[in-house]
Amino acid sequence: MARYDRAITVFSPDGHLFQVEYALEAVRKGNAAVGVRGSDTVVLGVEKKSTAKLQDSRSVRKIVSLDDHIALACAGLKADARVLINKARIECQSHRLTVEDPVTVEYITRYIAGLQQKYTQSGGVRPFGLSTLIVGFDPYTSVPSLYQTDPSGTFSAWKANATGRNSNSMREFLEKNYKETSGRETIKLAIRALLEVVDSGGKNIEVGVMTKEHGLRQLDEAEIDAIVAEIEAEKAAAEAAKKGPPKET
Repeated sequence: MARYDRAITVFSPDGHLFQVEYALEAVRKGNAAVGVRGSDTVVLGVEKKSTAKLQDSRSVRKIVSLDDHIALACAGLKADARVLINKARIECQSHRLTVEDPVTVEYITRYIAGLQQKYTQSGGVRPFGLSTLIVGFDPYTSVPSLYQTDPSGTFSAWKANATGRNSNSMREFLEKNYKETSGRETIKLAIRALLEVVDSGGKNIEVGVMTKEHGLRQLDEAEIDAIVAEIEAEKAAAEAAKKGPPKET
């Protein structure tokens, strides 16, 4: 097996490209990320590692804008993400200049997935070690979109999805609890999914909310803490209701 993982362009006899699979493993070891699509809102949430005491936390962003109407979150190698994000931003502006229209969400997703796929079949390079969640609104519609890409260059559209560390646990939670929501309820669902794998508290979570009217807005720590407290209060009330009223003696 070892001889087939030296070069990215060499298939193993059983049809594997080991370097691509190793890149997927890098994604599984990255920070948790979740995306949830509502009727009028689309939300990205990511796990935020604690920063050093003297580090400016504003310089460590895992949810970024590609254009006024499109945002991206990723799990995996952050240095790889920076390169991919810069290429995607240039493509967004080039499209505006050439076509005189903003890109659609599917167009920029295809572009990013195409770049990732290109790096799985070229000599002298390695795959991008990251998976992305891309959200936004198409220029002339009010319908939100959510797409995911992975290191192999595959992309697909989702109602809600998760990637990164413990993504299976978050995906199972979303499958059980997802329903079409709007506004604050969509934000709460995304945070509840993250709390399945992340220690509670706004300091460990980064959340971006995109709407058609206002574009991407990053929630500050106080807003996230308030929603986390609301979720925990609802959970406590649900558990109390299950136990029922205390029996009279």
